[in-house]
Amino acid sequence: MALFHRKRAADAGHATTDRATAVLDAGPDLTALTGDYTIDPAHSRIGFTVRHAMVTNVRGAFGTHEGTLHLDDADPARSTATVDVTIASVDTGIADRDAHLRGTDFFDADTFPLMTFRSTAAERVGGDTYRVTGDLTIKDVTRPLTIDLEFQGAATDVYGAERVGFEGSAEILRSDWGLTWNAALETGGVMVSDKVKLTFDISAVKATA
Repeated sequence: MALFHRKRAADAGHATTDRATAVLDAGPDLTALTGDYTIDPAHSRIGFTVRHAMVTNVRGAFGTHEGTLHLDDADPARSTATVDVTIASVDTGIADRDAHLRGTDFFDADTFPLMTFRSTAAERVGGDTYRVTGDLTIKDVTRPLTIDLEFQGAATDVYGAERVGFEGSAEILRSDWGLTWNAALETGGVMVSDKVKLTFDISAVKATA
């Protein structure tokens, strides 16, 4: 089965001139989706969730990032992804907490301004779900990361740009990348969980010839 095959059910057979996007026709030949794409930061989100004080979750995102995709419909294993995230753009909604995250207790953004991901393998694992494995680098520590992604569909937007969408997540232990700061709670446990969930909502635009 081809890598890029899904047509959004709500749009199938119902394209109209006043729609914001028109979904590409589904068919046996979807090689038009093969090619190079640039991640659109205005319509993408790279976020995270971490347990705080043992009782609730803190959610945040990195507002500045860029990346590329190479999609290969004929041979999904040849698909690739690169992402560069600006650490100083971290945003959890509380300025003091964001400053702490940018500081030396956590990311040390002045010394290590970027978090990067470079894929090393890609595979289809069933349905619209794909698995991308690569190297995640934080604070000059590089370790493997596997991200499960769901293909959300392909569309041509009102400006004529061809887009693809993916949504996915991964879990890491922040201590594996040297992010070890914590504080003990009087009632037991710690302030910040070691486990962090990363989330990815990606919209990418195909390069024009």
